[in-house]
Amino acid sequence: MKRLSILIAVLAMALGAIAQSHIERPKLVVGIVVDQMRWDYLYYYYEDYGPDGIKRLLSEGYSCENNMINYVPTVTAIGHSSIYTGSVPYFTGIAGNSFMIDGKSVSSCEDESVYGVGTDSKAGQRSPRNLKATTIGDELKQALDFQCKVYGVAIKDRAAILPAGHSADAAFWWDSEVGHFVTSSYYMDRLPQWVERFNRKYYTEPKHDLNTSNDGVTFTFRMAEAIIDNEKLGRGKYTDMLAVSVSSTDAIGHTYGTRGRENYEVYMRLDKELAHFFKELDKHVGKGNYLLFLSADHGAAHNPNFMNEHGQPAGGWDASAARKAMNRAIEQECGVAGAIKAIYDCRIYLDHNKIDSVGADVDDVKRVALRVLANDKDLVVAADYENLDQAAIPEFLKQRIINGYCRGRSGDLVVVANPGYLTFKVKDSYKGTSHGAWNPYDSHIPLVLMGWHVPHGATVKPTHIVDLAPTICSMLHIQMPNACVGEPITLDVSHF
Repeated sequence: MKRLSILIAVLAMALGAIAQSHIERPKLVVGIVVDQMRWDYLYYYYEDYGPDGIKRLLSEGYSCENNMINYVPTVTAIGHSSIYTGSVPYFTGIAGNSFMIDGKSVSSCEDESVYGVGTDSKAGQRSPRNLKATTIGDELKQALDFQCKVYGVAIKDRAAILPAGHSADAAFWWDSEVGHFVTSSYYMDRLPQWVERFNRKYYTEPKHDLNTSNDGVTFTFRMAEAIIDNEKLGRGKYTDMLAVSVSSTDAIGHTYGTRGRENYEVYMRLDKELAHFFKELDKHVGKGNYLLFLSADHGAAHNPNFMNEHGQPAGGWDASAARKAMNRAIEQECGVAGAIKAIYDCRIYLDHNKIDSVGADVDDVKRVALRVLANDKDLVVAADYENLDQAAIPEFLKQRIINGYCRGRSGDLVVVANPGYLTFKVKDSYKGTSHGAWNPYDSHIPLVLMGWHVPHGATVKPTHIVDLAPTICSMLHIQMPNACVGEPITLDVSHF
């Protein structure tokens, strides 16, 4: 009997050890990126939010209140790629929404080697191939021997594709040419039947701009819920992932600015849809079984006319006029006509073919351009990307410029505009806004985690956009993405 008792005890200990050896993971990871959501929108509209959306996120979750973007330019494609790779353009290759590759302008996810599925338009020729790094989803796939499911959805193609990563089962985005969600042959040859059914129910007339409609928020979350339901996310043996991006908030902000009825209404719609989405996750996956985060790809400046009305400095750098002035000076002094090929997001691209064709020295061209820019009162500084060590720029800003630079894709020169300045001439009638700068209005973004193994709390310790990916990967006990430069965030329960 004594020997039997000892045997039972040993077996119990062995079974306990086996049970403890199991790696705990949530059933589903959900990422939500709200395009152009300034950090202060968590609180600016707080009194009008309902109890089950953003208020639930803050009351149950963990908020990093001092979360900053650590590169420039602060734009959509870079933001989405940096959140999910934990990296910066220097390594990811995503240098902007549009940039140059071998002298040709491309959009971030443009891929002529694929064709649209659900559309015949060029909007379907998209893939993640311009992204040089892996994402959270890619690493999850690797860790689970590609047995899990990873999906991305957004109105914008880049906001669905880049977060989902290279090994995703699918990414779905909206094509206004056909008025429904589409994908590309990178993922599949035809739309699943459930997507076709969804598209018949949620459809707009071709050319309808869903981006500037609050319905874009609703359609995005309905599609996210349809993916969870039809693909059975969070209900299998392995941890699945869904990346959701809300795009309409960006287009509405660009059109109407950061204040006023339109922006208020889209955030009220967002709050309502988040509440519905959380309840669907509770129902289909189970409260406490999913790990969710909400962040943003960038913020936005207040409208310069609005700022000026209240006696605060703001304006716009006329990039078009600056380009003409640089081209005139370069032609006169270096003999090159049209040497400035393009300006994207404060990055200036030289036409190296034209410069080489007349035998001009590219360094001479740069010096002339920089001299013209040095006299521009709307700029703080202009510099040569390859010679930043010679520029009188504060170290924190210099590092952000370096982080945002990708050789061969980011151009030759970079400019920094005055605080509160947009990168185009602002007319007196202008009501919208833009983004792209290092300043807090563009770079201070929300980061709130909720759900599986997330304590309620908040911190004002500095965190960065690149810290989210290693944090999620650490919680999942998987390797961080292969170009990750961020650090995992410690979710201590102390409040500030």
